[in-house]
Parts: sequence; C-alpha cells; structure tokens
Amino acid sequence: MSIFERPVSRRQTLHGLMAGAVAAPALVRLTGPAQAATTLKISHQFPSSSGDEGDFRDRLVRRFAEEVTKRSNGELAFEIYPGSSLMKTNAQFSALRKGALDLSLYPISYAGGEAPECNIGLMPGLVSSYDQGLAWRTKPVGEEFSAYLEGKGVKILTWVWQAGGAASREKPLIAPEDAKGMKIRGGSREMDMVLQAAGAAVLSLPSNELYVAMQTGACDAGITSSTSLISFRLEELSRQLTTGRGKSYWFMLEPLLMSKAVFDKLPKAQQDLLTTVGLEMEAFGKAGAMADDAKVAEVFAKAGAKVHDLDEATVEKWRAIARDTAWKDYAAKSASCAKLIQLAQEVPA
Repeated sequence: MSIFERPVSRRQTLHGLMAGAVAAPALVRLTGPAQAATTLKISHQFPSSSGDEGDFRDRLVRRFAEEVTKRSNGELAFEIYPGSSLMKTNAQFSALRKGALDLSLYPISYAGGEAPECNIGLMPGLVSSYDQGLAWRTKPVGEEFSAYLEGKGVKILTWVWQAGGAASREKPLIAPEDAKGMKIRGGSREMDMVLQAAGAAVLSLPSNELYVAMQTGACDAGITSSTSLISFRLEELSRQLTTGRGKSYWFMLEPLLMSKAVFDKLPKAQQDLLTTVGLEMEAFGKAGAMADDAKVAEVFAKAGAKVHDLDEATVEKWRAIARDTAWKDYAAKSASCAKLIQLAQEVPA
C-alpha cells in the first residue's frame, strides 16, 4: 500500500475556501495491489491529520479507508480529500445523493435546507451524552432516521457524535442571558432559533469559515464541536471558552456517509465489509470526541483564554428555550419530523 499526500495549507482551509475557490486537492491515495477494481473518493471539510496527531475525524476516515483496503485485498481503494479540497462543504450532501461523491464525513444538520429532517442531528438539548446519541443507531429513532436518509440516497456507515462549546472574542457565552446583543454562529437552524430567542443575532456558515468571521469581527462567538475549536485554531481569536466537557446542550451528529447509489452497485461482500468496518469505527469516534472535549480546555487556557464549564442548571435553561422554540418548530414541519423527535426523546439520557 502506498500513500501520497499534498497537505492543505491553513490559508487554503480558512481563507481560500470562503471565496468559493476549489483548493488544490489534499490527496491521500490509499491503494492495494495494482488490480484494485474500485477507487472511492472521500471528501470532508476538516484539516488533514498525520499519524496519531491532528483532527480525529480525518484520522477516522483514514483508518476506515486503510482497514477496508486491507480486508478487501485491494479490491476497494480510496482517495481522501480533507479541507473541502474536492468540493465546497455544503455541496457534499447533494453530491452524495446524486452519486457524484462516494463518501463524506459530514455534519448532518448542514443538509437541513434540502432535507429538513436532518436538522434533528443538531437539536439543542435533545442529546445530552455520547452514550445517548450512539444508542440512536439501534433504537427506533435511528432506524427511522437511517431509512429517511436512504430514501434521500444517503447511507450512514459510522455514527459519530460530538459535544460542542462556545469560543468568544470578548464576552463569555455560558447561559442564555449572555447571548443578548452578541453575533453568534450556532451551527444549525434550530440552534439559531434558540440563540435568537435569547436575544442574539445569528450567522449561518460552516465551521471551517468561522475563523475568518471571528477575525473580521463579523462574529462575536462561535459554537462548534470541541475538535473544530481546536482544528480551526479559534484560541488565537478568543478570550473566553465554554467547554462541552461533562455537560453540553450542543451535540452534533457528524456521521460517515456513503452514496446509496454507489453502495448499491458494489458486490454484497464489499457492501458487508464497508458496513462492518463503519460500525467498528464508532468506538474510535467516541474516544476521539471525548478526548478533544478535555483537550480544548487545555489549548485555550494555554493561549490565555478563560475557561468555563456548564452545570446541569445552565444546560436546562438552554433546553427549556429549545423545547419552546426549536423542538416545536421542527415537530410542526412534517409528520416524519414529529415522529423523529418523539422517538429521540424516548432514548434514555
């Protein structure tokens, strides 16, 4: 197996992509023997990693690709494009649906514009622990959501959940009352509804564009996963951090997805292999996310930021607003949305 990599620079990742330009591909080719029959492309928005260092989401994708290549004896090979170097972040879901992209590790709520049910993947206050989120896969809510996605042409291979925190340029964002008058990136339509109810102005943009938004003053605070807070170097711009370690009202589903059209064309043995390895990656994803919940506090403290943690009473304040705004709005969208959020509430915390 040979590996070739051309890393994406920080400027490409954080600046060039905002202008809509396609960066020179950060290509990682993982191939087996010369007779490899099928090469699959994996795209995601996160920075490239190296070995055991760097963004765990890129490392998860690489580990998945390496394992599938090995077990398929090279019949399946992969090209990995980190940093949205193959296509723009928000375009990836549509590309999966059309079969124009093979796989992506993708924040599922980004797809909410064309598939509203996907917004349940970042519903504030709905998921309160990693175990609760990962339990969805085997519960009715996970079966229902997986069926919905497959009806849209997308298949979940690995369930990945991440807790999130808030990085602020000046004023801390801890309780809902802190949000008043701030310009905040929340990460989903539903989170934006909660922030607006708390008195904030909101910005809608992917996490890989958050650095520039905060750097220019367009954004006062960004809520995103612990891993993204680290990977996108937001400690360079922030004096305050509210972590997601221990407790959080912000859990995002960022699964490894595959185009169902591409999946269905493969022989059953290869389908089974992709499904098996995808399931095996869930433990790695959970461990990586939880490690970054602790690491982010260290990174920001070292940079001079003041670090805050959430208690249950504060989480409940956010959840109460979410129940009255985002949860109700989502349930009213369609019968399937109402069913999904009801099933999600039945999964024990």
